[in-house]
Amino acid sequence: MDYFNIFDSHAHYDDEQFKDDKDTLLSSFAEGGICGCITCGTNTKNSYAAIELAEKYPFIYAAVGLHPLDIEDEKKENYIDIFRSLSNHEKVVAIGEIGLDYHYDSAPRETQIKVLEEQIILAKELDLPVIIHDRESHEDILNILKKHKPKGVVHCFSGSVEMMREVVKLGMYIGLGGAVTFKNAKKPVEVAKEVPSERLLIETDAPYMTPVPFRGKRNDSTLIPYTAEKIAEVRNTTAQEILNITNQNAKELFGI
Repeated sequence: MDYFNIFDSHAHYDDEQFKDDKDTLLSSFAEGGICGCITCGTNTKNSYAAIELAEKYPFIYAAVGLHPLDIEDEKKENYIDIFRSLSNHEKVVAIGEIGLDYHYDSAPRETQIKVLEEQIILAKELDLPVIIHDRESHEDILNILKKHKPKGVVHCFSGSVEMMREVVKLGMYIGLGGAVTFKNAKKPVEVAKEVPSERLLIETDAPYMTPVPFRGKRNDSTLIPYTAEKIAEVRNTTAQEILNITNQNAKELFGI
C-alpha cells in the first residue's frame, strides 16, 4: 500500500552515513508520501548543517541544540548565544536534540543537567518546543520537565506507561520509532497502545533505530510505515490513520 502524510519528527540527515546519496534520497521523499521532516542538530556545527538542509528542501525543518554526548567535544562556551541566533532562522522550529544520557556518561551528570536546563530556558525564552533525549535518565528528565514545563517531545521514548502519562500531563508529546517493532520490545509497545492519540509523534532517528525487518541497515524516513503499521496493530486502527494523526500533531507542535 502507498502511504501519504508521513511526517518524520526526528532524523539526523547531516550524519556521515548519508554523505554519498543524501540528495538523491531526500529528493525521492515527496513521491514516497513524506511531507515533513525535522532534522536535528546535536552541536553547534551540525546545527548549522541542519539549517542548510532545511534551506534546500521545503519539507525539511531544523532543530538546533547540544546533545549530551557532544558536550565534551563542544569547545564553544557561547553555544547558547549561537543557538539563540540560529533560532531566528525561519526554518528552525525547535531546540534539540538536547537531554541526558546516563548510558554512556560521556559528560558528568551535573554538567549534562546544567546544559539541558540552560537550553530549556532558552527554548522557553524563544517560545520554541524542545526535543528531549532520555537514555537511562528517566527520573532526572521527568523532574527537570516538571520544574521547567517546556513544550516539546520526549523522543525515542523508552520510559514506562506511567512515565508517559506524567509527560503527557505536562502537555508534551511522545515520540515513537523503530523500537516498537523490535522483537523484545515491551515498554515501547505498551506505550504505543496507551499514549493519547493527540500526543503521539512518529519518527525514525535516522540513520539509527531501524525498524524490523531492516535492523542492522541504515534507517531513513521511507521506513516509517513499518513503525506506523506496528503502532496501528496495537491500537486496532490503520497505519494511514496513525500517519494522519502524527502528521497533524507534528505540525501543531512545531508550528508548521
